[in-house]
Amino acid sequence: MEPLVAEIERSFAELERQLGDPELIADQKRYADVARRHKQLSRARDMARRWRELTAQQAEADEMLTDGDEEIRALAQEQLNEARTELPELEEQLRAEMLERDPADDKDVIVELRAGTGGDEAALFAGDLYQMLTRYAESLGFRTETLTVSGGDAGGFRELAFEIRGDAAYSIFKYESGVHRVQRVPQTESQGRIHTSTATVAVLPEAEDVDVEIGPNDLRIDVYRAGGHGGQSVNTTDSAVRITHLPTGLVVTCQDERSQLQNKERAMKILRARLFEMYREQAQQEASAARLSQIGTGERSEKIRTYNYPQNRVTDHRINLTVHNLESVLAGNLQAFTDALSAEERRLKLAAAAA
Repeated sequence: MEPLVAEIERSFAELERQLGDPELIADQKRYADVARRHKQLSRARDMARRWRELTAQQAEADEMLTDGDEEIRALAQEQLNEARTELPELEEQLRAEMLERDPADDKDVIVELRAGTGGDEAALFAGDLYQMLTRYAESLGFRTETLTVSGGDAGGFRELAFEIRGDAAYSIFKYESGVHRVQRVPQTESQGRIHTSTATVAVLPEAEDVDVEIGPNDLRIDVYRAGGHGGQSVNTTDSAVRITHLPTGLVVTCQDERSQLQNKERAMKILRARLFEMYREQAQQEASAARLSQIGTGERSEKIRTYNYPQNRVTDHRINLTVHNLESVLAGNLQAFTDALSAEERRLKLAAAAA
């Protein structure tokens, strides 16, 4: 543990030195990167400082135990017990804190929602998930913005994409990626039978221009007149945009804004995020043939969570966590799931590092 603590102290001191360098301050991009790493390491530095205090306390208590005074020995034993109780947990937290982080964890995210099996009921459920995720984001002080919408015939959404902007948004919302399943009696069900429907959530780290290289000949951009729900005209100009990334075949369409330029910007934002995630997944698969866990990325084909209305139950199948407060969860109270999934991800990484 001593070498790890020393490395944390050395790295933190070096980052503080860099933050005081006038040349770095003049380079805003580099300064932001160093400031971000300094913030990330602050928690580990505080833990390292506490580790130093406890190990010094332990050494001092060991010496005091040889004292002839009974009261001093009793005090020493109390200090020793405190150090021995706290140190093992602190050391495990330090190791977990220093595990290699996913570089995407600090990014904003684009969330894509798609209705799955279940027809109109699946679209309504996709709407419920949208409300749940946006309320969770708002409770964290994050900002959300809708990018593209395709409504369902009876309400809800067939497809929807929205952006979440906030400190380390991806590190929180990445656990929502996957297939969400609902079991309930639809409003249109006359005989009270429970139906099962699904909706898919894809959480993509938002990519900047420097993250994804797109060549000038890689895109085909088509423009056309936007149409509203049920054929209603939304626009009398060719403002809708369809962008095709020719090397991969990825297609993004956006028609929600009246301006062709705004639609193009939104479509490019979604395209960059999809490409960034695709390249990340390829790199992760190449780096490790057998991946640790799907917790961090959420396989989109994997059923991750069930919302059972008759039993007022929400179950996360990745960690076998069940809560009986469905209404609260759908209102955006997802912190218990985020904390449990994050802890499981750290546990698996620690186990792999130990192996």
